[in-house]
Amino acid sequence: MSDSKRLLGLAVIAGGGYLIYLLSPVLTPFVVGAVLAYIGDPLADRLEGRGLSRAVSVVTVFLLLFFALLLMLLVLLPMLERQVALLISKLPAYLEWLQRTAIPWLGARLGLDMDALDLGAITGSARDFWQQTGGAVRGALNLLSRSGGTLVVWLTNLLLIPVVTFYLLRDWDRLVERIQHILPRHWAPTAAGLAREADEVLGAFLRGQLLVMLVLGLVYATGLWLVGLNLALLIGMIAGLVSFVPYLGFIVGILAATVAGWLQFQDFLPLLWIALVFGVGQLLEGMWLTPKLVGDRIGLHPVAVIFAIMAGGQLFGFVGVLLALPVASVVMVLLRHAHERYLDSELYARKAD
Repeated sequence: MSDSKRLLGLAVIAGGGYLIYLLSPVLTPFVVGAVLAYIGDPLADRLEGRGLSRAVSVVTVFLLLFFALLLMLLVLLPMLERQVALLISKLPAYLEWLQRTAIPWLGARLGLDMDALDLGAITGSARDFWQQTGGAVRGALNLLSRSGGTLVVWLTNLLLIPVVTFYLLRDWDRLVERIQHILPRHWAPTAAGLAREADEVLGAFLRGQLLVMLVLGLVYATGLWLVGLNLALLIGMIAGLVSFVPYLGFIVGILAATVAGWLQFQDFLPLLWIALVFGVGQLLEGMWLTPKLVGDRIGLHPVAVIFAIMAGGQLFGFVGVLLALPVASVVMVLLRHAHERYLDSELYARKAD
């Protein structure tokens, strides 16, 4: 490839990135719709392979996705809001324990002056905020209602997601075929191979990792509920959601559950049961969930995962957070391909004179 073609390719990539940056405020429904369509396409293909038409298969998958999301919103959101309200109501007691017990203990062990840390202001601010908003959902609705333009944009994005999902799901195979058709013929075999590998990686992440996160969240929440922890659902779901970074969900969950359990029970036996819950969840993730649903095809280091999310959020906001890990997974595929090409190149094989 000549230098001019390389420069042209870099210019196209840079221009595309800048265009995404400019359009990031309006891209959210299209990104979410594309992700949902990508997740649902294999099931639509299976139904189509069993004799159903593409239209019937797409409608079936679309309704399944829609009702699954609707059920989560109707069931989980009110429960999570009650848990957050319970957390805010107990926050003064938690902060008082930190102020009078945990912080002096840490200060004595570490030899630090902790008297300057005042948690009373944090307690008052959190309580005042919750009383003013009357809950997370009501606060969001109040914020939206004060700005007519924001409300219109928010409702438009919300309504666009199912529309974009349906049309992309209906035409997914046709779009892939058209992209393959317009590729230069001498690039087509390489591009097809990279696309298959990228599809495996993205499928492992988007379908497998989301299932792992959901199952772990349910396992943690159910286990903590059986222990009797008041904040079982909130802590369990948070631990499940952040489990896409290896061990992060386990660490965050067991620390939060241990603190909440000690403040609630004031006894060591429930803490042992809490540790058992997270131990079972970690064994389940390592021995069955991740190998079965994800495998080892992604190959993203935990530090790379954290950096990708932070970089995506910094550059493109919420859209960047949504795209961070899928884009990083595809970049890993391209880097592996470049590494293989480098090992086969004359530059690598050339010996020192």
